Amino acid sequence: MPAHLSYPEASVGDLLAGSARRYPDRVALRDGDHTLTFAELHEQALRFARGLRERGITEGDVVALHQPNSLWFPVTYYGILLAGAVVAPVNPTLPAAALRAQLDEAGARAVVTHPATAATLREAGTDGLEPVVLVPPSDAAPGDPAPVDGTVPLAALLAGVPEPGPRVSPDAVAHLSFTGGTTGRSKAVEVRHRHVVANCLQFTCWRAAALPAVDLDGGVFLDPVDGAATEYITPPGEGVSIAVAPFFHAMGLVGQSIGVLSGTTVVLCGRFEPGRFLDQAEKFAATAIAGSPALFHALLAAPSAQGRALPTVRVVNSGAAPIDTTTLRALRTLFPRACVVEGYGLTEATMGVTSGITDPDDLVPIGSVGLPVFDTDVEIRDLVDTGRCVPDGETGELWARGPQITAGYPGHPELTAEQFVDGWLRTGDLARCDERGHVYIVGRAKDMLIYKGYNVYPGQLEEILSGHPAVAQVSVVGVPSAEAGEIPVAYVVARADASPGAGPALGEELMAHVSARVAPYQRVREVRFLDALPTSAAGKILKAELRRTYRPSA
Repeated sequence: MPAHLSYPEASVGDLLAGSARRYPDRVALRDGDHTLTFAELHEQALRFARGLRERGITEGDVVALHQPNSLWFPVTYYGILLAGAVVAPVNPTLPAAALRAQLDEAGARAVVTHPATAATLREAGTDGLEPVVLVPPSDAAPGDPAPVDGTVPLAALLAGVPEPGPRVSPDAVAHLSFTGGTTGRSKAVEVRHRHVVANCLQFTCWRAAALPAVDLDGGVFLDPVDGAATEYITPPGEGVSIAVAPFFHAMGLVGQSIGVLSGTTVVLCGRFEPGRFLDQAEKFAATAIAGSPALFHALLAAPSAQGRALPTVRVVNSGAAPIDTTTLRALRTLFPRACVVEGYGLTEATMGVTSGITDPDDLVPIGSVGLPVFDTDVEIRDLVDTGRCVPDGETGELWARGPQITAGYPGHPELTAEQFVDGWLRTGDLARCDERGHVYIVGRAKDMLIYKGYNVYPGQLEEILSGHPAVAQVSVVGVPSAEAGEIPVAYVVARADASPGAGPALGEELMAHVSARVAPYQRVREVRFLDALPTSAAGKILKAELRRTYRPSA
């Protein structure tokens, strides 16, 4: 593979158009018994684009997607983009007030909703939103099929003859994607078509051993590189994946276009249930699955996973948060022929910055999120003197630069100037690099705590605790202390068979387990047990919520 890629001047719609011509009869989406081939997906998206234009949606208008994962999400997503409009994906589980705030910040002109989410939208208010389109329920996203007052059925917008819309500039805005809000208020990020196209190519070429190519009509496709594939690589047009990452989140939203570009059949799983997930992966001979550490913890703990092995899976992609080594080893038992690939990214970088490689002769070290993908520079800079890079092995803040770095936060120039500096994105994540350039995420800069003047990194303590046989999940946060400034407190979900049980004795045992492996200033000072850790829809642990609810012991 070359060191650099040549990125075509293309829009996101050109990714779908290329696959529709290259794999016209291959199933692109499977939602229960309902399927769409790549040609059908493209046709349906063109129909929806025409339906939007006929109802007054013009280039640059913002259309919000307020719906759970289903076959209709990609249809409406690509339809909006093919109409020259902008997609604003919003979390369908948001309460009404938060939903209204995001619709207002995005400047939404219209919205697509679902029977299961329409009531919340009505509560939030639909003033200024026209049309309000209602998609039908499906196997992945069930709901009442009855009409909803004030909405237009999706079928009405799909009734017209498909026809090409305006040629969309690569510099046009594709998404107004909202950050996860795990450390503060969620903000809209301006993601242009060229950012999405670049990030999709960076990851598909990286993981499919292929190069970008353009057909005679401007459609983008992948051209495999002779001799570059490994045993873990599925050629373009042959893969099957199970989709559980929410499409409103960057990982799921860009991930669906990665699937389209690579000609992958995507099986929509709907609400995550470990048994159903594994059954579908087995039934449809999945070659790749993706998820977060929280999802994998739940999957491995499920009775349906015990003693089971799925040999068709060749790649397990993990993102949203660092994964502990104990879980990594367990995944290799469940998926014995798979390469577990970690990646790192954030909404401000469209989706991804680094990725593991699928080379059996040069596997990424355990604990690393891989190497920077094509044409991406990463620097680990001093937390105080941000102009200075720290030596290999030392911890600092990760800065990234590349064609996937977005245009900032619209309407927030001061915040944009703070995070986007001279072409670099200041991520806010603590990391280190080894001498070969592998990146290791230590945690969020805001999560680092200072105990009596010493820097303590929760990620290191979480990794140690995850190795204890009684621990299913763990999150370490810093809480205020009058004597020490901050102390590390571990929130633990104990395994069901943990002995001597989730109580004081186990807490003492876990603190001793850590103390034997770290310097005195790094010791965990308190252990608290929970039935489950609070997580975002994307699977990130909400540490701010843990800190907010902490109360000192009596």
